[in-house]
Amino acid sequence: MDRATDPHPYDALLLLSFGGPEGPDDVLPFLENVTRGRGIPRERLAEVGAHYHLFGGVSPINEQNRTLLAALRADFAAHGLDLPVYWGNRNWGPYLTDTLRDMVRDGRRRVLTLATSAYASYSGCRQYREDLAGALATLAAEGLELPRVDKLRHYFNHPGFLETVADGVLAALARLPEEVRGGAHLAFSTHSIPDAAADTSGPPAAHGPGGAYVAQHLDAARQVAAAVREATGSEHPWRLVYQSRSGAPHIPWLEPDICEHLAALHDEGAPGVVMVPIGFVSDHMEVLYDLDTEAMAVAKELGLPAVRSATVGAEPRFVAAVRDLVLERAATERGESPGRCAPGALGPSHDICPVGCCPGRQAKPAAAGVDSPYA
Repeated sequence: MDRATDPHPYDALLLLSFGGPEGPDDVLPFLENVTRGRGIPRERLAEVGAHYHLFGGVSPINEQNRTLLAALRADFAAHGLDLPVYWGNRNWGPYLTDTLRDMVRDGRRRVLTLATSAYASYSGCRQYREDLAGALATLAAEGLELPRVDKLRHYFNHPGFLETVADGVLAALARLPEEVRGGAHLAFSTHSIPDAAADTSGPPAAHGPGGAYVAQHLDAARQVAAAVREATGSEHPWRLVYQSRSGAPHIPWLEPDICEHLAALHDEGAPGVVMVPIGFVSDHMEVLYDLDTEAMAVAKELGLPAVRSATVGAEPRFVAAVRDLVLERAATERGESPGRCAPGALGPSHDICPVGCCPGRQAKPAAAGVDSPYA
């Protein structure tokens, strides 16, 4: 088989995502799944659930994953890559355990996983790996033969991701009034996490203030801002900002918040802003509510012209990037030395998570790592 289309030793790709409700009756059970074991009061869940009910109780993430699933299958077929693609979620149907069970019954024995999170952190990587290990433990208890499950490296600095984000920024700039376009600021937004979780994100060598989580976002934002500058001929000031904080007030989380940043931009006399959801692969609720609803309302109240750029979703270059990452990892597993696309200052991420990578508050088994019980 042509090395450029050979997925061996892998016999399936698993699209692994967060999941989301698809109707009003799903909202509270979904939020209970997300927060299980954390002692979140039911009234707080109802408060968060109100955001979903503004959109009919439907998160767009499942539909976007259906679109991505179809795009991956079509791209693989068009390029002669014979690799079936499955889809499972951590917190809503189709559930990860059910999907893995189907894969085992279909005879899949080497599974490569694409998580819909581009960066290193506990919630963006390790927790996905823990859920993989939990699903495998369930299948083992059922007496099923377990597949080996690996995970694609972080793709925040793959050109297919960065170029898609940059083009989204350019399209958003074009929607701003012409008189403010040239001086518009870029607010690169991602999910806030506790400082302690950020500081221990990535391999132990990357631990420290902000850890790999902040470093990776800054590296990606810097490259996107440079691409926008080259395309427009204008210097657009930018900053990495955060959104969607959900923790107790006394626990430090990454700042500044996007809404506070908008107020600061207004006070500084910024003519306009593009909010760039660089931390998100698709338009799930944090994008629809926290940016499109809440932050846009703040910008309107301030009189600050604002637009939001698109997430990468199932854009063809991002889909092609996934294909490239699959073939890169397959070649590596075969003992070859493929080229690894990763512009910027940080280089390509690790393929296998080392011990101490993105630790959680409680030690739990995790798949796709050096210390995985299912290697």
